[in-house]
Amino acid sequence: MMRKVLVVIVFLFSFVNVFSQELNATVSVNYQQVANGNPQLFKNLESQVKEFLNTTKWTTKEYKDVEKIDCNFFINVNSYGSNVFEATLQIQSSRPIYNASLSSPILNINDKNFTFKFIEYENLIYDQNSFNSNLVSVLAFYSNLIIGLDLDSFSESGGTQYLEIASNIVNVAQTSGYKGWSQSEGNNNNRNFLISDILSNTFTPFRSSLYQYHRLGLDIMESDVKKGKEGVIKAISTLALIQKTRPNALLTRTFFDAKVDEIVSIFGGGPSLNVATLVETLNRISPLNSQKWSEIK
Repeated sequence: MMRKVLVVIVFLFSFVNVFSQELNATVSVNYQQVANGNPQLFKNLESQVKEFLNTTKWTTKEYKDVEKIDCNFFINVNSYGSNVFEATLQIQSSRPIYNASLSSPILNINDKNFTFKFIEYENLIYDQNSFNSNLVSVLAFYSNLIIGLDLDSFSESGGTQYLEIASNIVNVAQTSGYKGWSQSEGNNNNRNFLISDILSNTFTPFRSSLYQYHRLGLDIMESDVKKGKEGVIKAISTLALIQKTRPNALLTRTFFDAKVDEIVSIFGGGPSLNVATLVETLNRISPLNSQKWSEIK
């Protein structure tokens, strides 16, 4: 009887470890610019944020350990006082390439409006329909964005459900008074504009290009490098459709902030293709990276 109980316990333990939360997040808090404050406070912030990201169940899906989304959250604290942190937040995420040991970057965003209150050991409570703290709302927004765009890279518009949750978080947080949530802030480069553009029909080519770039490009390069490269070229041509109506769009810049070095690497070796049209397109839609594009031969 005891042996049967042990077998059941081992089975349940194995099941818990096979299916887990969605994110495999690393968190780093840089506080070198802060003259005051106990270093342990920042270490606790780092630990609690990491635990929050990795233990919150963000979706209704069952993720195996190998399916977890690798992501990084870099918090750079500029000032601190009375439990209030003025910081910036760098968010990066990537997804594996089929049958390869490499991963492909999806997001590389620098959020410069990250002010939040943090009290040590206070629970970080997530509810997409209420605003509990700016720290929680910002982390939840980017977690859902990461998951949504990751799913988009595997199936056409596959991440809509989680992108809409991110949009709802923006709507709830708009009245909080914290920066980054409102379209009335006088710029078009915050969380509100980002998620509004992603879900807008005007910018459908952005999400389509994510799918084409990864599933119809990178994921088939192991079996057919030339066809994979052609898929990447097609994805960039799809993304270029945005340029016709929205030159220098936020989403175009977001795409290349993550992809510029990878694109240069893809066309740096292997079966050669006629890349003249590709380079012309890249220079037209992302002129700030023209020096990088000159490396594509």
